[in-house]
Amino acid sequence: MENNLKDHWEHIYGTKQPHEVSWTQEIPTTSLKLIEELNLSKDAHIIDVGGGDSHLVDHLLKMEFTNLTVLDISAAAINRAKERLQSDADKVKWIVSDILDFKPNTTYTLWHDRASFHFQITEEAINQYLSILKKATKDYAIVGGFSTEGPKKCSALEIKQYNEEALQECMAGVAFHTMKTLRVDHITPMGGFQNFLFGVYQKHD
Repeated sequence: MENNLKDHWEHIYGTKQPHEVSWTQEIPTTSLKLIEELNLSKDAHIIDVGGGDSHLVDHLLKMEFTNLTVLDISAAAINRAKERLQSDADKVKWIVSDILDFKPNTTYTLWHDRASFHFQITEEAINQYLSILKKATKDYAIVGGFSTEGPKKCSALEIKQYNEEALQECMAGVAFHTMKTLRVDHITPMGGFQNFLFGVYQKHD
């Protein structure tokens, strides 16, 4: 299944342009606002999980963050981001990996995930993801995904929808308390609407 999943995403990023996929955002406004509100130091270690060729890293570089990591299962997605950033790509650490295979050797100040978690649909996968998040993160996590008012699939794959309570319960189980949650409508490049739920969480002892 893992290879099938990797093949799926390599095919998507190898055959479709950004305007042809639903998740594209020229400016990831919600994520940027939530990160700004945390008032992190510029040398904070930030990882964007499932970042693909997201433009979040471009904006974080412009904000002068210096310890940025992008992880994605698709090498094609990461190569596309590198090509876009040109010489600035050297300022970012790039990791090609399924998140469930990720073995972090750095502890991150902030774990950011706009839409990777909701692809974990079995209890085993959810628990494994949360265990990795807990191990890898020392301060904050921003986790987003389709809400109970959003789509039931993404890129033809099944996803797990969340409401505020369910997402809070997941994060509380790995020692994160909820700072805030919000729902936002993402307008796709094709003009459709997808309702996302974002949560901001702080780790506690």
